[in-house]
Formats: sequence, structure tokens, C-alpha cells
Amino acid sequence: MTNRVAYAPQDFQKMCKQAERDHESKKLVVLMERVKRQIAERQIHGLNAQVSGRAAHDSALRLPSRSVPFER
Repeated sequence: MTNRVAYAPQDFQKMCKQAERDHESKKLVVLMERVKRQIAERQIHGLNAQVSGRAAHDSALRLPSRSVPFER
């Protein structure tokens, strides 16, 4: 004879609801990780764009070299 566990209908329903909540929680965690990764990628790409844009902007505003003495 085998030991079989027979759950009461209310317990079974509670377990099903808990399983649904766990599944939804896992899906939410996966979604949040995906969003975090996308935000991080956008920030990296944004910083790269800012740096390259800033370099072009800084070169336009660069002062002349002071290696040659200034004469009056």
C-alpha cells in the first residue's frame, strides 16, 4: 500500500493560488531584470554619444597653444 496525500479542496485551491503568485513573481523578476539591463545599455550608449559629441564641441572651443611666447 502506498502513502497518498489527499489534500482538502480548500488546501488545493490555496496551493494553486500560491503557485500562480509564485509564477507571476518570477515573471515580474525577469521583466525587471530585462528593464534594468536596457536602462544600463541606454546609459552607456548615451554616455558614449555625449563623450564623442563633447570631444567635437571641445575641439571647437580649444584655445591656441601657449608654446610660442606671447609678444606685445
